[in-house]
Amino acid sequence: MIRTPRMDIYETDGEVVAEVELPGVDPKNIEVEVKDNVLKVEAKAEEKKEVKEKGYYRKEMGARYFKRQVSLPTDVIGEKAEAEYTDGVLKVTVPKTKPKEVKEKKIKIKVK
Repeated sequence: MIRTPRMDIYETDGEVVAEVELPGVDPKNIEVEVKDNVLKVEAKAEEKKEVKEKGYYRKEMGARYFKRQVSLPTDVIGEKAEAEYTDGVLKVTVPKTKPKEVKEKKIKIKVK
């Protein structure tokens, strides 16, 4: 089953920051990609439970798979993205590109 993790995205002066909830996921099993101003996060987590009760034995195993892909609100430099994982939250920081200068062009009006 593919789960869609919850995500907050916000901008600072020079960066776009995404915070993604990935509880119980080993950081080695998280993949992050930023390409063409799109952030893609994929993660796998395994759950293992053992329960012994009143003469019987039960073992439950499960896998969780998270996937989320979102367009970022502005142009970014994807190859300079950084990510850190703390207390079940993945924080991805991507620098924005510098705004391109827009030159004004006066248009001459032709009279017919």
